[in-house]
Amino acid sequence: MDTGFVAALGDWRTRSEPLARALAAAVREAVIDGRLPAGTRLPSERELARALRLSRGTVVAALSLLRADGWLRTRHGSGSAVRLPARLTERTSPWSLDRGGAPGADLDLTLAVTAAPHDAYRAALARAAELSGPLLVDSGTATVGLPRLRALLADRYTRAGLATRPEQILVTAGAQAALTLLLDQLHTDRTAPVLVENPAYPGALAVLRARRARLLPLPVTTPDGWDTAHLAATVRRHRPRLAYLVPDFHNPTGAHMDTATRREVAALADRHELTVIADETMRELDLRTPPGAEPHLAGARVIQIGSTSKILWSGLRVGWLRATAELVRQLRLNPLQAQLAPPPLEQLIAAELLGAPLPDLLADRRARLRAQRDHLAGLLAGTGWTYTVPAGGLTLWLRLDGTGPRATDLAARAAARGLALTPGPRFAADRTTLTRHLRLPFTATPETLTRAVELLRACCTV
Repeated sequence: MDTGFVAALGDWRTRSEPLARALAAAVREAVIDGRLPAGTRLPSERELARALRLSRGTVVAALSLLRADGWLRTRHGSGSAVRLPARLTERTSPWSLDRGGAPGADLDLTLAVTAAPHDAYRAALARAAELSGPLLVDSGTATVGLPRLRALLADRYTRAGLATRPEQILVTAGAQAALTLLLDQLHTDRTAPVLVENPAYPGALAVLRARRARLLPLPVTTPDGWDTAHLAATVRRHRPRLAYLVPDFHNPTGAHMDTATRREVAALADRHELTVIADETMRELDLRTPPGAEPHLAGARVIQIGSTSKILWSGLRVGWLRATAELVRQLRLNPLQAQLAPPPLEQLIAAELLGAPLPDLLADRRARLRAQRDHLAGLLAGTGWTYTVPAGGLTLWLRLDGTGPRATDLAARAAARGLALTPGPRFAADRTTLTRHLRLPFTATPETLTRAVELLRACCTV
């Protein structure tokens, strides 16, 4: 038999458990680590027993454990092959977060991220590989994006009511890469403040702080959202030249900008020569039934950015920006653009997923997220903590009552019990406010959310 199979299992005999269970655990870990690719055929029971110096009964018991747990597929006449069980491939949350993605944590609710649509992604990967031939005879150097992907994105904007040509699209390695490139091009006067929401997405705050931008906070609350009178007064008084806003299912509050507010923001930007970067990463995660029809936040001075990270998978580092064709040409000449461009093969995968498969993928993802959101809201009922059930996105913005611990202290208590959480000050433009808030992603499974809220309740009674 192939000795590579035995070698992939490592030194499994040192485990302090019965041999059958130790062997089953070794196979599972080898699949997870990639030492045994899913689909790898197993030797026969007799061959495996001989190679591992085990009784055939022990091997049969180990294989039975794997088969019962979904890690092994057996077909009559074809033998057995290892696989990832359905509970890992058919879920919204990355499996690693249930195993403590954060150091020292058993449950990690710090990341509002989704797992890849497993079967659809693998199919798209296979199709992209078949289409990669012409790319491999080219230079592979960074461009503004593959023509097919730019045309697809332009068509999606046009069908949503925002007429767009492919020349207005620049493909980047994610939305943060798009923001970084735009700041490098547009934020040349470091003395001018940048308008940001408060709370705001920490990834964007990190990009802005890395450029030593002076942040000008604009309160966003639920359910009220954006106060346009406050926004107008802030712009008149401080004269910012640049603003970063998340109008669609704002991270972390879940607030969603209505049509009238979008028009007011665009008109304000025109009057005061304010360039607005509208982050639309969450736009497709509309959990209303049916989804709403709010237009894009758009105007002569509005630039849209988006990515595949939330609707598909964070590991697919493909984003984009939509701007004037002239700005796209200028950005193409920016030396930073080549560093912030995604590999061509990833763009091919994104094009495959953003095409015909996307409506079905989104419908499934929305249904799962909707159920998990409602489950989390039900778990929090009666706690005394307040929140607004968001109409979309991935997170619930929780306000703690005034009698218990503050968010940072509660997060520390939770961490001691193996639950990693993100307290409100992480989302604050000034790093110090929002001390009574926590962000709770509802991307996790109902079972994980139940365990997390139980731990959170226990931390408040200490």
